[in-house]
Amino acid sequence: MILRLGFTVLAFAALATQASAFEISSPSVSNGKWDAKYLGDKAGCGGKSVSIALAWKDPPAGTKSYALTMFDPDANGGKGFWHWLAWDIPASAKGLAEGVGSKGGKRLPKGTVSGESGVGRAGYFGPCPPPGSGAHHYVFTLYALGEAKLRTPANPSPEMVSVAAKSQALGEASVTYTYGR
Repeated sequence: MILRLGFTVLAFAALATQASAFEISSPSVSNGKWDAKYLGDKAGCGGKSVSIALAWKDPPAGTKSYALTMFDPDANGGKGFWHWLAWDIPASAKGLAEGVGSKGGKRLPKGTVSGESGVGRAGYFGPCPPPGSGAHHYVFTLYALGEAKLRTPANPSPEMVSVAAKSQALGEASVTYTYGR
């Protein structure tokens, strides 16, 4: 009887831990369906590079800021492509509204830094896989940081931002959406 009770307590503890896991999601994308406005605004993609809305919950205790990356690992023959980088997002943020990462990220929360994506400009650049290349995976990763500012060199490359965020993270949450044309 005591053994059974112990397993029951452990099962409830595991469920409680799962319920408070750090998560990120978007109400803007559903079942691989992206509204055209979210798609890239170059190379015939037909979009406007309006950044999708993002929401997150249950960050780790001690979170003082966030860093966000959007990466397509399928692009460039498997070398990948950076679509969006933003860091020093205040810990008080529970998400990002639609469009805040567009046009250089000027509408991001105060103090947020918008990094240069693979198209050579700051801010969000929407999905734009080559026609016929199949579905690409767009991985949004949110890093919860224990410091208010991400430690990076001046004008960091996307790779530097990603490595710095990962190495300084208290926790991370990611969600992947697909798109192909």
